[in-house]
Amino acid sequence: MSIKTIVAIVIAVLLTIIIMQNRDEVPFNILFTSMYASKLVVMAGVAIAAFVVGVIVGRPKKQKYDIEQYHDTMYNKNKTDTLSDEDRDYIS
Repeated sequence: MSIKTIVAIVIAVLLTIIIMQNRDEVPFNILFTSMYASKLVVMAGVAIAAFVVGVIVGRPKKQKYDIEQYHDTMYNKNKTDTLSDEDRDYIS
């Protein structure tokens, strides 16, 4: 098992313990309304929303940016004569 898997399991267990300890019903003020809801439902909803946002933000890009290929296409790596006329005059 990798460290990432172990950390994910530990966080899931701790989150489950915390959510189960907070099952009482309390009033929540959301914008202009007040409603009674279980802390368990609210905390589970927030945890799921945070997980979804984390997955969306943490997913890898579809295409990697290759700086070497970009540089080669911009400056034509195979071209041997890269000095400008001004540079040639300065060297001469």
